[in-house]
Amino acid sequence: MFIAIARPAVEPKGPDAVAVPGSPAIAALSPRALHARLLENAAQRRLRGMERRREKRLEDADYWLHAAPIAVMKACALRDQTGFFTLP
Repeated sequence: MFIAIARPAVEPKGPDAVAVPGSPAIAALSPRALHARLLENAAQRRLRGMERRREKRLEDADYWLHAAPIAVMKACALRDQTGFFTLP
């Protein structure tokens, strides 16, 4: 019997292979990269909340607008924890 090994429909690109079976492990990020990612995540959450508010989806908007400051607090905690140098 002939068996064909099919490639997955979703091919991971870059270090963030998410939920793809057999994907490589995600590389450990530096503290600065993780801090930047958390701040970017907060900005995306805020934009999503504003978009939901414009669409009159107030429950979704409240959720996303509440989630944005939490991501900023996580970034601040990471900054305090890793001892970043102060910026001029």
